[in-house]
Amino acid sequence: MTEKKSIAMAGLTKGRVETLTDSVFAIAMTLMVFNLRVPEVPAGSVGWELSRKLIGMWHEFTIYAISFVVLGIYWIGHHNHFHWIRKTDRKSLWINLAFLFAVTLIPFSTILVGRYPEQRDAIIFYGVNLALVGLLLYVHLLYATGPAGLVDPAMHPQVIRLAKKLILTGPAACLVAIIVAFFHPRVATLLYLLVPLFYVFLPGVDRRISRYARTED
Repeated sequence: MTEKKSIAMAGLTKGRVETLTDSVFAIAMTLMVFNLRVPEVPAGSVGWELSRKLIGMWHEFTIYAISFVVLGIYWIGHHNHFHWIRKTDRKSLWINLAFLFAVTLIPFSTILVGRYPEQRDAIIFYGVNLALVGLLLYVHLLYATGPAGLVDPAMHPQVIRLAKKLILTGPAACLVAIIVAFFHPRVATLLYLLVPLFYVFLPGVDRRISRYARTED
């Protein structure tokens, strides 16, 4: 079956999937800022009152930053593996929609844990949400690189294995944080910070992918 026929059967081109995904990420990343409420300072109060209240919002700023960077990481991950995808089918579209569903929950879970920073259930819900985003992106990559054959045949097997490992790192870290949340909720929140730090400062990934690409040429 040709690529043209496969896309026609799916009813949605690769470009439209990417456009929808970009739009959902943009909205989700914007909505999270509504969790940061401007503090109210009574007229005539001391000059340091506003500074004190802003410092008191450190937890809200931390959660917002973690969520924003995590969304950015998964957007980059989605972009990277769609670089290799050449066609879509019905199952891949539904998997991608499930992935976007989990993405749209992040603003809610961010506000939840921002307002209830010491509540175990809020912190666990946040971790489950982040883990679900990563797992669904993994499922999409697993399906696309499997028998469905949606990716470019030139995609090096080592690139596939590396991408799978990178995607699963986030959910694995969230699982550890969820377990810790049962005993030390605030420590669990700090563990979520390790997820974006790992991806942002991960050394040598682009270089390794480029090397595999050159090997395939």
